[in-house]
Amino acid sequence: MTKTRSPAAPLEAIIIGSGFGGLGMAIQLDRAGISQFLVLEKAADIGGTWRDNHYPGSGCDVPSHLYSYSFEPRTDWPHKYARQDEIHAYIRHLHCADKYHLRQRIRLNCEVSDARFDTDSGCWQVTTASGETLTAHNLIAATGQLNRPLLPNIDGLGSFAGPAFHSAEWQHDVDLKGKRVAVIGTGASAIQFVPQIVPEVAQLDLYQRNAAWVLPKDDCEYSDSRRRWLSRLPLLHRLDRAWQYLSHEVRALGFVHFTSLVKSSEKAALRHLDRQVSDPAKRAALTPDYPMGCKRILISNNYYPALDQKHVNIVSDGIEKIVPEGVVTNDGTLHPADVLIYGTGFAATEFLAPIRISGLDGKDLNDAWRDGAEAYKGISVSGFPNLYVLYGPNTNLGHNSIIYMLESQFRYVVACVKACAIVVCVTLICSPKCRCATTGSCRKMPAARLGPGLPELVPDRRRQTDRQRPGFTFTYRYMTRKPTWSDYVQVR
Repeated sequence: MTKTRSPAAPLEAIIIGSGFGGLGMAIQLDRAGISQFLVLEKAADIGGTWRDNHYPGSGCDVPSHLYSYSFEPRTDWPHKYARQDEIHAYIRHLHCADKYHLRQRIRLNCEVSDARFDTDSGCWQVTTASGETLTAHNLIAATGQLNRPLLPNIDGLGSFAGPAFHSAEWQHDVDLKGKRVAVIGTGASAIQFVPQIVPEVAQLDLYQRNAAWVLPKDDCEYSDSRRRWLSRLPLLHRLDRAWQYLSHEVRALGFVHFTSLVKSSEKAALRHLDRQVSDPAKRAALTPDYPMGCKRILISNNYYPALDQKHVNIVSDGIEKIVPEGVVTNDGTLHPADVLIYGTGFAATEFLAPIRISGLDGKDLNDAWRDGAEAYKGISVSGFPNLYVLYGPNTNLGHNSIIYMLESQFRYVVACVKACAIVVCVTLICSPKCRCATTGSCRKMPAARLGPGLPELVPDRRRQTDRQRPGFTFTYRYMTRKPTWSDYVQVR
């Protein structure tokens, strides 16, 4: 393949990804007067995870007024918790890409394969899968943590004779009516699509490793009058958003400082389970054996009733292998299946993979993060000048909206990009203080929270930095209110 180099002057920035992170960053750069940038998107459409996850029942578990940009509010959300198509439309049309005229700065079907920092020019050389090389002073990775479906490491994975697919790659042409369906995984996706397919299937076997904590979902459809009032009175909408933010943020008190507060939520979850599951054996199988907070807390009103159906089986035995006829568990039992669906989440800790990122002296990011991903304030990486990672290490949340975290990062990155126009090129010197800002707060998670569910968050216990952020989001906003320039040094 012949590589071609763009003859144009270096761009101010290249953004990889067109989800909430990439588009929000593009909007903020444009508002700051930084117009020379491109957004590179590997798919045929924008939208990130909300483009890809179109499985039945797909939606958000954060209220819609909170799961949207503060600078681009939508007052006419149809539901308290938005559905996938509603969120995708918000990103694509009137509120984001189209409104801010971003389409001409987005390249679709443009996958990045390699990015190399060139010390002589102080620029990033970004190579696409087609062989084109683009040059930019700043590289902003907005690939997120939920863009690469994760398949379980099970023997015989490819031997299954029937249709098999991940929930993020849902095959709508596969007819599930009257079929025996095996679902592997009980995470945030499975809790949404399982209730949708249970009425169709003849039998559903749900394979779970650990039971999830599930709370009721206080969802509702917003009335026309409520939406009109929110539209007419912007202050009312801001107050509603602020209330939702505070009601979610207060949960961090229980997770970090006063773990006894979590007990009341555990009791509420167990009452929810008792009310909705009549079968004692299923109730026992669905009762978590670890403290709330070790894994993501799920919300649903129809998950338990779906599992309580007679044609649904909960299989807690480990899976030995997949065979053409179905699933074989560790006790040697063959569970026949016609369709296999993986609800096993994403490779969330493999940031930026499979893109090869090379920094100073050819330093490879995959090598640098071999024992765990680290980034100063979750954004900058030592040895990789002017590389900014949105939704990076230790910035994921279990209690509030990731959009709030992204907006904190937008402001920080804009300040860095502006400085780069003057300084030309800066790189982070990772002092002990910087490392503390990166990982220290995440290592202070109380021992009470480190139960059997922790391996879900940290697949490799050596990778002690790949955790969710357990603290308050407003402290992160304060931390990222402006760059600390003494932590950066000029390369040239």
